[in-house]
This record gives sequence, structure tokens and C-alpha cells, in this order.
Amino acid sequence: MRVLVLHSHPVEESYGKALYLQTLESLRKGGHEVDACDLYAENFDPVLSRHDRLAYHDYPGNTELVKPYVERLKRAEGLVLVTPVWNFGFPAILKGYFDRVWLPGVSFELVDGKVESRLRHIRKLAAVLTYGATPLRAFVAGNPPKKIVKRVLRAQINPLRPVTFLAHYDMNNCTPETRARFLAKVKTSMERF
Repeated sequence: MRVLVLHSHPVEESYGKALYLQTLESLRKGGHEVDACDLYAENFDPVLSRHDRLAYHDYPGNTELVKPYVERLKRAEGLVLVTPVWNFGFPAILKGYFDRVWLPGVSFELVDGKVESRLRHIRKLAAVLTYGATPLRAFVAGNPPKKIVKRVLRAQINPLRPVTFLAHYDMNNCTPETRARFLAKVKTSMERF
């Protein structure tokens, strides 16, 4: 299976980068063809410009500025997000990726006023997230990233398929042991993806 892995952490020597590299290695070990998309390393421009917004519904012209990313998404059979959670949301670069790449005609189409997915070719979805907050604080805040992955993205891809959701909470108080345990969990889960 061809798996698109989206990474959105700007620091090279970080735990987030270690999670990304482990995800890539484990997916390959599991027999998958991996398309590693490190948004910062690729200098992805997350800004939805005025021009982009005006052309938003004009498929296929709306894809011209992000065509390589659109093609990668269209070829994907699996999707894995590896990202930190900042202020109970995704980093701006990942949010911008969704705004600029998941366009009408690419990820969805409006048919008689109803949204129809164009991502049914993606058969599996996973997320590897790190939170500064505890599970309780994330719950109290409504845990928007978890809802986006398990509800919104899942509905666009296939609402009947399970989602692999891995989260290391309370990074503000993590230890080498908690990080090692989570890294091992990511290794095992991605090998079985």
C-alpha cells in the first residue's frame, strides 16, 4: 500500500522528528511504499491567499499552485499524520496543507448541495500526536485534534473503517521512559498498519 505520511514539526533534533522517522521505518518494515512529506523540510506554503480563495471552487484550476501535493494525495492508499498539537490544534503549516490541498474536486465535491468524498481510495488512516496537555485537559477542551482525525478525516476517507489514533499526552512532564514507551507503541502500530 502507498502511504502518505504528513509531518509538521519544525525542529530537526526533536522527539517529534524521532516519531516521524520511526513511523517511516515501521511502515516500510510492514511492506508499505512510503511517501514521506515533511512540510517544513519541503518549505510548504500554508497561506491560503486571496487568489487561492477566489479560485477555490474552480477545479482543476484551483490545484495549479499545489499540484505536486494534490498528485501525492491522489496516489495515497493510506494516510498518517505525525504532528504535535499546539494550543489544542494542528500547527499552522498542517492546517494550511488541508486548506490548500484538500480542495473541491480533490478531496470532495458538492453534488446537489451535499458533500461527496473524493478520498475513498485512501483505505487506512492514522495519527501520531504529541500534546503538552494531560488527557483530562485535552478532554475538557474538547480535544479538537482527536475529533478532526477520528470524525472529520475519517468521514472524508471512509466512515466505516477504524482509525489508528496514538497520542502521547503531557509532554510537559514526560520522561525518557514515557517517550520510549510511546515510541515503541508507534513502532508496533505502524508495522501493523
